Amino acid sequence: MSSLRLALYQPAIPQNVGACIRLSACFGVPLHVIEPVGFAFDDRAMKRAALDYGPLGHMTRHADWAAFQDQRPTGRLVLMTTRGATPLDRFAFAPDDIILMGSETSGVPEAVHAVADARVVISLRPQARSLNLSVSAGIALFEGLRQTGGLSESGQF
Repeated sequence: MSSLRLALYQPAIPQNVGACIRLSACFGVPLHVIEPVGFAFDDRAMKRAALDYGPLGHMTRHADWAAFQDQRPTGRLVLMTTRGATPLDRFAFAPDDIILMGSETSGVPEAVHAVADARVVISLRPQARSLNLSVSAGIALFEGLRQTGGLSESGQF
């Protein structure tokens, strides 16, 4: 069974965080949000963005990158990046990987790139620049769950 995790590095758009809250709730995957964020991170904003996905017990907030690194669970850090070395369809996920998404506006700094165990890219048409953060997170998370047995044929976890 998979124990994948999803992490967001300094997200700037509350709707993307809300969509990732929904992703993590629907797939039963822990979500880590690495602050600072680019919006007011309060219960009202998150409830609005996440709609009716209830308590946010599956989400952990980290004050900054250092706090995330100190508290980080075991597993490889898989950075999803437009500068990735490995296309998603050729990457082999491990059950305890942490899928890290960079900030919508600036990605992640070089120091984060340097500690990532893998840098993975979602292949797009040459004319396309990038996908929305929550769309990319959904694609990567689904593929990781598919590969590591985190999905059920019956649709039930």
